[in-house]
Amino acid sequence: MNDTIPLVSPPRPAAAGSPLRPAQVSHRHYGLANLRHMIAVWRLRRSFRWDLEQLAKDNPHLIYDIGLTRWQIEAEIAKRFWDA
Repeated sequence: MNDTIPLVSPPRPAAAGSPLRPAQVSHRHYGLANLRHMIAVWRLRRSFRWDLEQLAKDNPHLIYDIGLTRWQIEAEIAKRFWDA
């Protein structure tokens, strides 16, 4: 799943000599709320991966009980916070 959001949409070309009408303006809303949401998702991922690492260190038998391998845990922990 790709949660990245482009911050700027490309401008739409206007007809020759006419100003942009509302129908020509992009209807995407990139605002502060989207930025806050993206940062919140990043924090959740960072927190989850840190907790997973601690669990793998402290109680490795619990990792095996839920059916994950050590390789899967290490792959998840190695991801950067912006990677889904």
